[in-house]
Amino acid sequence: MRTTTTDLAALAAALRAAVGADRVISDRQELRTYECDGLAQYKVVPALVALPADAAQCAAVVRACVAAGVPFVARGSGTGLSGGALPHADGVLIVTSRMRDIIEVAPEDERAVVQPGVINLAVSRAANPHGHYYAPDPSSQQICSIGGNLAENSGGAHCLKYGFTAHHITGIELVTPDGDRVRLGGRAPDAPGYDLLGAFIGSEGTLGIATEVTVRLTRLPESVRTLLAAFDSTDQAGAATSAIIAAGVVPAAVEMMDALAISAAEAAVHCGYPAGAGAVLIVELDGPEPEVAAQFDQVERLCRDNRAFEIRIAADDAERALFWKGRKSAFAAVGRISPDYIVQDGVIPRTALPEVLRRIGELSAERGIRVANVFHAGDGNLHPLVLFDAAVDGQAERAEEVSGAILDLCVRHGGSITGEHGVGMDKAKYLPRMFSADDLDTMQLLRCAFDPAGLANPGKIFPTPRLCGEVPGRRKGVHPAQEAGLAEVF
Repeated sequence: MRTTTTDLAALAAALRAAVGADRVISDRQELRTYECDGLAQYKVVPALVALPADAAQCAAVVRACVAAGVPFVARGSGTGLSGGALPHADGVLIVTSRMRDIIEVAPEDERAVVQPGVINLAVSRAANPHGHYYAPDPSSQQICSIGGNLAENSGGAHCLKYGFTAHHITGIELVTPDGDRVRLGGRAPDAPGYDLLGAFIGSEGTLGIATEVTVRLTRLPESVRTLLAAFDSTDQAGAATSAIIAAGVVPAAVEMMDALAISAAEAAVHCGYPAGAGAVLIVELDGPEPEVAAQFDQVERLCRDNRAFEIRIAADDAERALFWKGRKSAFAAVGRISPDYIVQDGVIPRTALPEVLRRIGELSAERGIRVANVFHAGDGNLHPLVLFDAAVDGQAERAEEVSGAILDLCVRHGGSITGEHGVGMDKAKYLPRMFSADDLDTMQLLRCAFDPAGLANPGKIFPTPRLCGEVPGRRKGVHPAQEAGLAEVF
């Protein structure tokens, strides 16, 4: 059965008692503000929205949902690109964006403690006066929140050298799916016992809601140098990338954009990239000054050896910021050249870049769908932007076909269907292309250990509804989620 109007009114009253009347939204038009995350193809209006101010209020909201048998979904800034924070039509969306306190900055421990709604870039700004910063830097770092980064295990341009969110979280306080508050990890680099922290990071809100996060701070580097190299083709830029890594140089970042992505960025932010470039690389090195100087000369030579026709070296922070402005605006910038687009996220070996990019070009031509490529070339994390016009009959379907074919291409080359955007709603149907049924059932065992009632972000990650404690052919009876109309047994 579904939640009735009477049930919903009772739940809304319980939520208002928990967080305050002004922090519960029930008006249909106001609820539409939260109908999607950064992936606008999927839209669901939630039944209710709650905006807790702290961990105690968040736990009270979850307990109220559990008592009512109503599903709940956590949401931060809403910048996710996989539909991971897509609301449940009969559920409560728990928005953590008002939990924005930086509780502590402890440079002597190289740690900071923050609430989940703290904006990614705000952590670095708080740590910079102490000679530190927070290394993971998604392109949306000016607006995305730490809680969302943790849920999706976000990366960013500098993940080649510094790793993903999982490498920079040492402890969390979370509200479990039954409303308890527990801690995993702490300030120490490694907590004893099972790696529950590692299980929670990247779980996309299916194992609970983070309410406090202890992050690892990184010392500001002594030297940072950045160059922009322009090539006639992505083949040449890909070959330069492989040559740099093969030479034993590990840059802080190696980013690539193709001609269509460059065109979009120029239209949006006027970044002034070299005219006529079929691809550009942004290569950034950081570390001790003598090491950076030696490696920078090596990188410049390798780019020229691979036929870069123009190389620009950032003379100061302002020019460096301009190089990055085009890259970090790329996702939004394609809105200048296409009314609709799908942001894809797959991973391949670096050495496969030329072949895979050529095949993406062929897929684009075969289906009549443009694809702009902008991605973390250093670690093979592709972000093809599949462009279409939903008003043109059949284009949305063809764009979806191209998007899926790109993921198949990644898997065939030994890669993955996602690098940092998560699975969410968008990629659940593609998960069996990487994992067997037994693999998926094993993953489900972990999920059900945290959330046996199936109320925490239901319908995400897994390709078909699965009920805790049950394997196809060996059903144990009616599950609470099934009885509540939240899942079906096939």
